[in-house]
Amino acid sequence: MQNKQKVLVSAPLADDLLGRIEAEYDVVTLPSSTVLTAETVGEHADIVGWLTTVKQPVTASVLAELPSLKTVSNYAVGYDNIEVPAATERGVQICNTPGVLDDAVAALTVGAVLNAVRGLSRAERFVRAGQWVAGNPFPLTTDVHGKTVGILGLGRIGKKVAPVLHALGMDVTYHNRTPIDGEVPGDARYVSRDDLFAQSDVVIVLVPLDASTAGSIGAAEFAAMKESAFFVNPARGTLIDEPALVDALRSGAIAGAALDVMTTEPLPAEDPLMTLENVVLLPHIGSATVETRCAMADLAVQNLLDTLAGEQPKGAVNELKVGASA
Repeated sequence: MQNKQKVLVSAPLADDLLGRIEAEYDVVTLPSSTVLTAETVGEHADIVGWLTTVKQPVTASVLAELPSLKTVSNYAVGYDNIEVPAATERGVQICNTPGVLDDAVAALTVGAVLNAVRGLSRAERFVRAGQWVAGNPFPLTTDVHGKTVGILGLGRIGKKVAPVLHALGMDVTYHNRTPIDGEVPGDARYVSRDDLFAQSDVVIVLVPLDASTAGSIGAAEFAAMKESAFFVNPARGTLIDEPALVDALRSGAIAGAALDVMTTEPLPAEDPLMTLENVVLLPHIGSATVETRCAMADLAVQNLLDTLAGEQPKGAVNELKVGASA
């Protein structure tokens, strides 16, 4: 009997999903916290597939140690952990899990806006601390209806967020590199990037992380915002100059923020963000629902199996060169 080819799984998978891979391949599993480097990945040099998470850097030097590798399937939408050009050059198909988490992240984003503007987390802490007593009402917050929300990056998730916020009475604006042709959800109006930061009462960041966007939101953007404005980031922490955000929150340059992502995760107890009352801190839970994570895992497995079977995966990130081979 011919030996099965090897697949490495360093992402959390339910037994039934793992079983789908094991039915066709010899599977080696590693904890998702394991980080393989060019020096340590060599013991898996014969793998043909790798299902992993964004916590695992798949660099050119790592890829060079995996001569048989045909695909890397990321259990995530983001893939900035992978050097895609190097993978493409080697004929390695890169896959992600787009679409299946859009609804969950959109719902969290709307919740984060309401939390920041209406002070929901602060109000809950107020009650639990026993401060809600006669003669000591919770401080007034502000309405969302009648306000302007600016969405930086009106993609799949933004297009779900826009109509919900519009239904709550918000004027929705957006900025993409190029305006969207045709009808835009939520009657969203295109504005320049500068105007989005200057005119919005709430700024939501939904751009992908790449070389052009990393660290692209900093002191200049926060200085341009209204003192009454709120900043919401459910995308990636490293899109932001975090010390500049801390300075803006401390100084009152902006009213508050809601973050589901940070530069360092988990957020260290000594991080300056932990000391600020005007920021809502969430533990990167945009896609953290049972249904969404199951759908993500299912798609990641299907991407892996489809690619190795010579079929086009649904979540293909790169277009391989004709004749390229791993």
